[in-house]
Amino acid sequence: AVDGAEECPAQLAGGTSYSPKLPSTITGFVSNASNEPGPAEQTASLTVPATTAKGPSFRVQATKLPGGGLLITALPLENVANTLSQLLLVELLVTVAALLGAVLVGRWLVRAGLRPLRDVERTAEAISAGDLMLRVPNANPRTEVGHVATALNVMLERIEVAFGELRASERRLRRFVADASHELRTPIAAVSAYAQLFGRAREEDLGRVMSGIERETSRMGSLVEDLLLLTKFDERHVLDADAVELVGLAAEAAETARTVGPAWPVRLDAHDAVEVMGDRSALRQVLDNLLSNVRAHTPEGTAATITVRRAGDEAVIEVVDEGPGLSEEEAALVFDRFYRADPSRTRATGGAGLGLAIVASIVAAHGGHVAAQPRPGGGAVFRAVLPALEAAEPME
Repeated sequence: AVDGAEECPAQLAGGTSYSPKLPSTITGFVSNASNEPGPAEQTASLTVPATTAKGPSFRVQATKLPGGGLLITALPLENVANTLSQLLLVELLVTVAALLGAVLVGRWLVRAGLRPLRDVERTAEAISAGDLMLRVPNANPRTEVGHVATALNVMLERIEVAFGELRASERRLRRFVADASHELRTPIAAVSAYAQLFGRAREEDLGRVMSGIERETSRMGSLVEDLLLLTKFDERHVLDADAVELVGLAAEAAETARTVGPAWPVRLDAHDAVEVMGDRSALRQVLDNLLSNVRAHTPEGTAATITVRRAGDEAVIEVVDEGPGLSEEEAALVFDRFYRADPSRTRATGGAGLGLAIVASIVAAHGGHVAAQPRPGGGAVFRAVLPALEAAEPME
């Protein structure tokens, strides 16, 4: 400070006075351009501490006065420092709050996004426990997790269908084995009885015993052949594929049926030729089994009609009889293996119950389907539907 200079200390809060600690020599003056006439003003700016400890810093501006004097203006920086400290604290708090909010929102978004995966996990655990009917809920196909859940639901549906088919197949297999055992047990027991009788029979009874053995072995052989035929179709055996004209085939079957069972009149109703692609011998067996079913389950004198016709792209074979008929429940089960409307299983009610099952298997192997229904007024209708070949153009 210049000796003799006047000082005005800064009065801060609490009545404490502070003065800036000026250097002995102030340098760094620069000229400030001015639009007013006269010499340019020279000033210097600097920051200095207070003369006392723990005092505020001062921003000082020194201005040279005309005549060699020096005007020093100092402003304490306490308010500026306080404002900067408060600003730093506010920014720190805002940053911490923003980070905390981002973490909370991010965690909520992640949990919300992974909720479908937790549903998938719970569904998988329930399915592993045996509940195949459960599905992943709220599968949104617009999200990646939703795509996974949708695909899993489709897979679960197919697995449920496959398991259902497997259970049904196991039930059919158990029933098939039980029924086959039942059917084979009777002729085997008869052959065993005849064999025991053979050793004790008189000479005049030997012919009757041998005739019984031959009859029962023939019955057992026929049953085994039918079982082997059904097994072949179960294994999706590839049939010979040739063009087969059904009207001529039906005429042959009708002629054979009249010869084998003259007591059951058979009539053929067909007008135009109908061709299918298939195995001629197998399709002939379809007709023979349907007509044999009429002879086995209707009294003598019952008339039957074979109808062969085209219905669009399908060939339809119908065998209609005028017998006692069958109920709706029987019609739904009549093509099942070993099924009999009469549960007594005597030979008077037919064979082993495989004839119509063979019909259904052959028709299915040709890409068709079968059906049975009561005939209005009495009797029954058995229908086989097959894919037909395109009708030939009529010749002019």
